[in-house]
Amino acid sequence: MGNLYLIRHGQASFGAEDYDVLSATGARQSHALGQYLAQLGVRLDRCLAGSLRRQQDTARLALQAMQADGCPAPVIETDPAFNEFDADGVVRALAPGLLVDEPNALHILRNGAQHRSEFQRLFALMVQRWHDGQHHSEGLESWEAFTGRVEAGLQRVLDQAASGDNIAIFTSGGTIAALLHLVTRITPSQAFALNWQIINTSLSQLKFRGRDVSLATFNSQAHVQLLKAPELITYR
Repeated sequence: MGNLYLIRHGQASFGAEDYDVLSATGARQSHALGQYLAQLGVRLDRCLAGSLRRQQDTARLALQAMQADGCPAPVIETDPAFNEFDADGVVRALAPGLLVDEPNALHILRNGAQHRSEFQRLFALMVQRWHDGQHHSEGLESWEAFTGRVEAGLQRVLDQAASGDNIAIFTSGGTIAALLHLVTRITPSQAFALNWQIINTSLSQLKFRGRDVSLATFNSQAHVQLLKAPELITYR
């Protein structure tokens, strides 16, 4: 059987003008993951990443760490199928509908770094309404379109894979949630309940034979736990 390693990007710059940049912590997480994979003796046959900067940089730093430990690493291939859903678009489309029951919603969403728990509560509510289809924004990628995009990317990987290949996919939490939904047939709500638990640079493993795929492990945190550095366990 082959292995697909689903890796969430390192910590990005939440609350900054450009979220799509790894923080210093995100860079450390990425390096720790690469060292861990090298110590395990993982040999990657392919490595894919979405086109987002945080995904690309996580892959680059992790592979550099693997190579520094004497473990060969493949070239990073880019596939936008593994990009995150449009979180900003979800907020723009669904935030106005919160104002009747949540009059402070806009303030909280604009100052998320200062109101993290309330931001997460409101964001989770909007994501639920998004995947339930409770929005009317023509320019916003729907949940169905998002999962279709992710599924097409997965099928391309499987179709090109040889038996026994080890393939890393550097992606995002929402994309991993979509893959869990597709592979295990859990509901979108259940998938996103798991999504909120996915730490930065966590490792989830899928086993595949042909187009048959099953979940082997989810959200492994061993690479940061072994360092005994709790500051490296982050969720955004």
